[in-house]
Amino acid sequence: MTENPAPSSTPDHVRDRINTAQPHTARIWNYWLGGKDNYPVDRETGDQIRALHPGIGDYAQADRLFLGRAVRHLVADRGVRQFLDVGTGLPTADNTHEVAQRLAPESRIVYVDNDPLVLAHARALLTSTPEGRTDYLDADLRDSATILEHAAKTLDLSQPVALMLLGVVIFIPDEAEARALVDNLMKELAPGSYLVLSHTITSPAMPDVDDAVAFWNQHGTPKLTQRTPEQVARFFEGLDVLEPGVVSCSRWRPEEAGTLPDEVAMYGGVGHKR
Repeated sequence: MTENPAPSSTPDHVRDRINTAQPHTARIWNYWLGGKDNYPVDRETGDQIRALHPGIGDYAQADRLFLGRAVRHLVADRGVRQFLDVGTGLPTADNTHEVAQRLAPESRIVYVDNDPLVLAHARALLTSTPEGRTDYLDADLRDSATILEHAAKTLDLSQPVALMLLGVVIFIPDEAEARALVDNLMKELAPGSYLVLSHTITSPAMPDVDDAVAFWNQHGTPKLTQRTPEQVARFFEGLDVLEPGVVSCSRWRPEEAGTLPDEVAMYGGVGHKR
């Protein structure tokens, strides 16, 4: 794995924001997914977390597979052609635009993230079919006005959009603020839009998950907030939740037989705005 994942063409002002001495969530997630965009400190911490909770890598895989299944369902069965992916993370296999444009080449995708390493690799997210389009915005989930203003340059916000919030609301510790941020984006999207959201959970049945998150919050950045399955489901209030509901990501319309445990501490769901 590379010891300097930021491309040499990365502008200095972006490179200066990349802290190689402290482990970072996006880079550890990338490591667990088998990616190369991580540093030794990320791999060391990722291995320590995996020692506390050996199944942690399954959560990253389950979340990524959930993304693919949700996008394929929305494109193939629901006719969605526009995606607003906030909290994109580092590019890896089967990014949102790749999955969507494989089925519908005219699909349009806007990626949003405020991680400098993601920004450094944004070129990998900006490939597109000739019929479609992708764009990238360096912005925070809390800045919904900027996100929507920029997204409108690529997406037609008068038509349905799938809002993708995979593993990003976990960085908002306050419950009311987290729900308000999701609602602020959804209320500006047209009827017929969708919310695709995943979130790490806490459960009495998985105490080692709590230990792993506690270790992370002591050593890594940004800090994570776990929520119960019931709290995760509340992000979908006011929406029609598609079957099978808000469940373990590995149980959301699985296409892969026996590849992951049925129950992982990453829950996800898809909601439809009438």
